[in-house]
Amino acid sequence: MIKRFLLLAGCSFSLNLSANADFQAYLETLQQRADEAGISQEISRAALAQAEYVPRAISADRNQPEKKLTLDEYIPRAVPKWKVQQARALYKKHYPVLEQIAEKYQVQPRFVVALWGVESNFGRYMGNYNVVSALSTMAFEGRREEFFSNQLMDALKILEQQHISIDNMKGSWAGAMGQVQFMPSSFLAYAVDQSGDGKQDIWGNTDDALASAANYLHSHGWNDDQTWGRQVRLPEGFDQNLLGLDKQLSLSDLQDLGVRRMDGNDLPQRDLMASVVAPDGIEGRVYLAYDNYRTLMRWNRSYYFVSAVGYLSDAIAYPPVM
Repeated sequence: MIKRFLLLAGCSFSLNLSANADFQAYLETLQQRADEAGISQEISRAALAQAEYVPRAISADRNQPEKKLTLDEYIPRAVPKWKVQQARALYKKHYPVLEQIAEKYQVQPRFVVALWGVESNFGRYMGNYNVVSALSTMAFEGRREEFFSNQLMDALKILEQQHISIDNMKGSWAGAMGQVQFMPSSFLAYAVDQSGDGKQDIWGNTDDALASAANYLHSHGWNDDQTWGRQVRLPEGFDQNLLGLDKQLSLSDLQDLGVRRMDGNDLPQRDLMASVVAPDGIEGRVYLAYDNYRTLMRWNRSYYFVSAVGYLSDAIAYPPVM
């Protein structure tokens, strides 16, 4: 398609007249697809008529950090002391609804609050991009056209269902939305109306957002009888062939291999399987990853993200070590 010749690696992403014309032409193909999908023309035409090309979204997608942070550097930035304090206060404030959510979805409240905090700073930073514009732009760019065009169709369905207005459907450069940063497909699959007002409002309704996060975790196999994992110490000479999520050992086997809690005490005496993960190598932080760790990886396939959520969830429940 014409857009594939427009955005070449290393080129400027300034919106010139040619780029705008090509983007407008591409919107017409998206409109045709929406029509074929049976989406209300009144909704789709109104939404796409307002769509704008967003060079900043493409720049954000392609921008790579100059320096790779280690977990020792990342965790204090992602989960500073003030965020721990706010998480604990909000946990108490919202505990009545969190208790209801926990009973319904079998997810411990501290993990729901931790996801809320890591994803959007408890709803304060949800992204200010128009979601239809961002998704249209990312589909137009072409590198992941199928993914983003599918997400756009789902965004139009959300508008059709009247959960949010076109102007208020804001999110990240990639189209992640609301207090829990759901992509549109995740919204359609897992967003719930916890408040009972007839809408699944993950933007302005905190109860809906928290319940939707719990529903996602529950739907992907969360086990509320277990935690997520724990940071551990490895013995000198630990076999690095045993590292990775694709390998599992029992806690008793890991104990026999010399793996210990961070304070040097024995591992829990439970019949659990765990993987040993070392995102920064064995010289960095090392974790035992339980099944819930894998569920968090379904949410965001980043060891750093999962470590931040796990760290904050532990800090909510236990005195934080900062």
